[in-house]
Amino acid sequence: MEIIKTSLLDLNALRKLEQASFGKDAWPLFDLIAVLTFTDVIRLKAVEDDQMVGFVAGDPHPRDGWGWVATIAVDPRHRQKGIGRALLQACESKLGVPRVRLTVRTSNHVAIAMYEKEGYTTTDIWKAYYNDGEDGRVMEKEL
Repeated sequence: MEIIKTSLLDLNALRKLEQASFGKDAWPLFDLIAVLTFTDVIRLKAVEDDQMVGFVAGDPHPRDGWGWVATIAVDPRHRQKGIGRALLQACESKLGVPRVRLTVRTSNHVAIAMYEKEGYTTTDIWKAYYNDGEDGRVMEKEL
């Protein structure tokens, strides 16, 4: 597995990965184009056998002293291999900020456990954050 930068040329692969990973929560096309083209966004993909198997995007806010992991996705067929952790660590190292935040579904216990192992703690619960009304857990890490 290799982690490399993404570009707009990865749009179709990213759309498929978003659908496979998030279903109803997958980002719409406009958001995917934005994340692949906005200049300050950190965007990395995990590649295995020439296929995108994971993706992470981070939004740095250096003047505020923090960055946001906007999305992290791993193809369901490639989970539990450390790909999500590797993407998270790579994104954190490139954000260039002292603190990182992210949001995760409160029901996503596997992701929450991974984030906690990586040093994230819960700082807030955003009520009805997701389209279906599920709460979002805001987590933060000091780098």
